[in-house]
Amino acid sequence: MNIKNDSTTGNKHAGDVPKEPNEWPLWEVFVRSKAGLDHKHCGSLHAADATMAIQLARDVYTRRQEGVSIWVVPSTSITASDPAQKDNYFDPMADKVYRHPSFYELPAAVDHM
Repeated sequence: MNIKNDSTTGNKHAGDVPKEPNEWPLWEVFVRSKAGLDHKHCGSLHAADATMAIQLARDVYTRRQEGVSIWVVPSTSITASDPAQKDNYFDPMADKVYRHPSFYELPAAVDHM
């Protein structure tokens, strides 16, 4: 990242980062709790870059030290399915029995499924 000195104010800022907070990109925040195995979406925030997004997410979403891991993802990088087309994605595959979990045996070492 190229850091430049702003000649008008003397402030240093990254060349590709907007100067004004209202121009900062939107980041989606995911936090994994101490007892959890997965990250859960807990909100969104504006930040200049990924490092700042993690710092802000820590301050906003883990104030009581309930998290052990934070993910931040630019909102523009997330693609979602259309809820109106949920049947195409989530319809049960009754005619495809080979996709049912009855054909799989879990090893004894797997205890969290």
